[in-house]
Amino acid sequence: MDIRPLRYFIAVAEHLNFTVASKELFVAQPAVSQQIALLEKKLGVKLFLRDKHSVQLTNAGAVFLKDAKEIIKKLEESIENVQQAEEGLIGTLNIGLLSVPVREFLPLLIRKFRRKHPNVKIRLSYYQVGQMIEKLKSDELDIAFTLSLGLQSIGGLEYKTLWPQSHCIILNQDHPLANRTSINISELAHEPFVMLDRHEAPPGFDLLLAACANHGFSPNLVSTASRIEAVYMMVDSDIGITILPKYLQLYAPPTLRFIEIEGDNLKFDVLASWKKINKNPTLSLFIAELELMHSQQIVDPYKKTTP
Repeated sequence: MDIRPLRYFIAVAEHLNFTVASKELFVAQPAVSQQIALLEKKLGVKLFLRDKHSVQLTNAGAVFLKDAKEIIKKLEESIENVQQAEEGLIGTLNIGLLSVPVREFLPLLIRKFRRKHPNVKIRLSYYQVGQMIEKLKSDELDIAFTLSLGLQSIGGLEYKTLWPQSHCIILNQDHPLANRTSINISELAHEPFVMLDRHEAPPGFDLLLAACANHGFSPNLVSTASRIEAVYMMVDSDIGITILPKYLQLYAPPTLRFIEIEGDNLKFDVLASWKKINKNPTLSLFIAELELMHSQQIVDPYKKTTP
């Protein structure tokens, strides 16, 4: 990309002197004259009126001077933008998340990141756990804030654990077990269960079935729903009980009780996950900021303090 003729032309036009222009450009005067002559030949117009005593811009030269400066400015901006894009300083970062687990943590992370990288666009999309994994694998997401349920067994993904979480038994406030501080899963063998549809959260659904099986029974599943709100409605209507991640308590009506599970083996982690091979250079900058925040001893914001 040879822009020397434009730079030479601008220097001569601003000084109206070939000798001064050549000194400013640190080139020999004949080289400047040659480049101007080639530019005039290419454009098919005279840019300067020259004699032994003076140099003047023609009308065409005056018009071209304005355009030449604009071309140089735009080209320099474009080169800088390309270099910043290569370094991840300009671009778009697609983030997937569940609705609650990082509701307080993620905005803080994004604010810190954008203060350092204001030219990066952030796109946020909400998905269920199962959807999140598929979006990561198909490169529709650069990074996902999700749960560890089934994630570590999937190849090609990296992840950063943020904080631990657990499940709770969820009951209507009038249920006979509602005043307990903890319940063993084996006590639920004869209870009707309501759950999220398996296709909405396959790992969580399978984890619950396995937990019940480990206690010697298969849950009496009486109904499923595609939304948490519908599951809560069924529990509140005394259609059945359910077991869900503790963080979902933030969505629950006050008439429901979240009871700890004795000997809880239904623990999981809230984490950030991304593909090992990702072509978005902005991702590494975002992960660096995430690592920095994590090094500041962030804890579960829904258990202790807000990060």
